[in-house]
Amino acid sequence: MSIIKRNDMAFPSLMNEIFSPDWFGGMENHRSTVPAVNITDNETNYELALAVPGRNKEDFNIEIDDNVLSISAEVKKENESVEENYTRREFSFTSFKRAFTLPDTVNTEKIEASYENGILNFVLPKREEALPKPKRLIALS
Repeated sequence: MSIIKRNDMAFPSLMNEIFSPDWFGGMENHRSTVPAVNITDNETNYELALAVPGRNKEDFNIEIDDNVLSISAEVKKENESVEENYTRREFSFTSFKRAFTLPDTVNTEKIEASYENGILNFVLPKREEALPKPKRLIALS
């Protein structure tokens, strides 16, 4: 009896190729990702920009609960193509959820959101007491 060591990468590579999701088709667009986000701290507000292309405004669920901003979306698709000797049905479901704990300096009553060109934008205005105070001139006596 001999023991064969599989230290070379040929076997795993072949197995990955055979059992790859694309081997039989139908999984080319299968992705599970969380949208990237940019957060900017400006003088009067914070800005959040999430990259979520290929959606509609109606796909998003946006909530604020106890200073936590939650953003989620679900998209379900069903495609069917009938050819001469086969029928191919594809079902896909993509979803994500991101949550951000807002600082106490955010005025949650005045948050604005917009969706344009695949970017979901939020403007989170700072409360009046969190804004920078104007400089005062002091007169010399």
